[in-house]
Amino acid sequence: MLVVETIAKIRRAHFVEGKSIKQICRELRLSRNTVRKVIRTGATEFTYDRTTQPRPKIDPWRPELDDMLAENARRPKRERLTLIRVYEELRNRGYDGSYDAVRRYAASWSKAAQEASTSAYVPLSFDPGEAYQFDWSHEIVILDGVTTTVKVAHVRLCHSRMPFVRAYPRETQEMVFDAHDRAFAFFGGACSRGIYDNMKTAVDTIFVGKDRAYNRRFQQMCGHYLVDPVACTPASGWEKGQVENQVGVIRWRFFVPLPKFRSYAELNAWLEDRCIAYAKANKHPDVPDKTIWEVFEEERPNLVPYVGPFDGFHAVPASVSKTCLVRFDKNRYSVDARAVGQPVEIRAYADRLECWQDGRIVGRHDRAFGRGKTIYDPLHYIPVLARKPGALRNGAPFKEWDLPPALRRVQRKLERQPGGDRQVVDILGAVLTDGLDAVEAACAEALSHNVHSAGVVLNILARHREPPPPLTIATPEALKLGREPAANCDRYDSLRRTTNGKITGAGRHGSAEALRHEDGLRRDHHHGGQTTARAAADHRRFADRRDP
Repeated sequence: MLVVETIAKIRRAHFVEGKSIKQICRELRLSRNTVRKVIRTGATEFTYDRTTQPRPKIDPWRPELDDMLAENARRPKRERLTLIRVYEELRNRGYDGSYDAVRRYAASWSKAAQEASTSAYVPLSFDPGEAYQFDWSHEIVILDGVTTTVKVAHVRLCHSRMPFVRAYPRETQEMVFDAHDRAFAFFGGACSRGIYDNMKTAVDTIFVGKDRAYNRRFQQMCGHYLVDPVACTPASGWEKGQVENQVGVIRWRFFVPLPKFRSYAELNAWLEDRCIAYAKANKHPDVPDKTIWEVFEEERPNLVPYVGPFDGFHAVPASVSKTCLVRFDKNRYSVDARAVGQPVEIRAYADRLECWQDGRIVGRHDRAFGRGKTIYDPLHYIPVLARKPGALRNGAPFKEWDLPPALRRVQRKLERQPGGDRQVVDILGAVLTDGLDAVEAACAEALSHNVHSAGVVLNILARHREPPPPLTIATPEALKLGREPAANCDRYDSLRRTTNGKITGAGRHGSAEALRHEDGLRRDHHHGGQTTARAAADHRRFADRRDP
């Protein structure tokens, strides 16, 4: 076989130096046929591929060796023979070849047997509402002008082949929970069984066979949606082949060429619309006369009813710094100043972050992705301003605080006055109790009257607050009247004496005494229902003084 250097020498000698074939053969000591082949074919390399490998020693023993290897492969793993033992047994039967020949043949036999088993599949069939498959893929999009790799969650109903995809920045557990909730809300229900690979957000330990130790929070989610999780065999993607196929289809149909969006919300809304359009435009592989969407509509009544969102958060403990900040995922978030110095629990959702302490929320923010970001809520620092009002001017949380127009005007007017910072802090303190809208309305009302002091704004807020509900006084059973007295105005009119249409002094005096006397009788009746002896004597004295 000619080497590349010799072929190059022949070509240069003939085409560059103009030598004849005879001269080249004499100088390089090659045959005329070899030189002619190089010149006429124009090839720069010649290779020789052997079509069949001659095995003069092992060929007569191939049927017997195939049976031995097949029988050995069917045995339990602990009982299988090594190739040395197979070689020794074959040699006892009369084989006189080498061990290397047996080893090479056994390797090729194992490879061929493995390829034959992996290239064959069993077609699967699923009942309506029986199962769904879940998987992740990595796709490239342009988000807000930046080329970004997003993680796409894929959910596919096995019976109807209905797809659902949603993009996330991460593949963390809270993203898994959110993807399931969005998918089940989109489908209108869940399936009785979910098929997964062995992702770390779901599986803690892999045992022999199909046994798995699932993550506690993942089991909570499955229990919420009434789903029985099933994990595939490691490195056996064909066990969830439908969603594996969906990954490729969605990639070439949705993400080529690179789509452009301003945010994840816009991207996910577009993906949901594309899933519906894809299902309505493509035929079902098992029911050619119907589309995927039509089969999905028929499958919907068989789904497990959607029971509402699962509280899918990932909880981690954290400590609050003296600057009212907690650290999570390489970013910092503010919390209420009253939580400083005590531990909090951070609950991370797919789109937000909540900080809990002693059963109450001390901080809530939209989740930020990236590194080194600090997210402030100025309201968290208002209790600190009550002690340090000067921090309002240069405090980092207040630099980019977008206050409403009226409140901003009041702040600018007060900043030019002595002690104005303290008044602004008093007004901002009312935001915690009355709300930002109410404080803005009070500031606008104060400005309409050409005043802007904190006292006026707080007075307006106090006037606009709803009065407290009246107290309900319960009367004990012992003090309730058996028979309530009825009002009788004639009894009062009989006591009045008029002269020429006017009440006399005695009449006025008598009328007043009569009113007091009658009122006393009613009080006695209210407390006991009977007139005491003292009240009766007073009544007689009053009657004697009234008659002439």
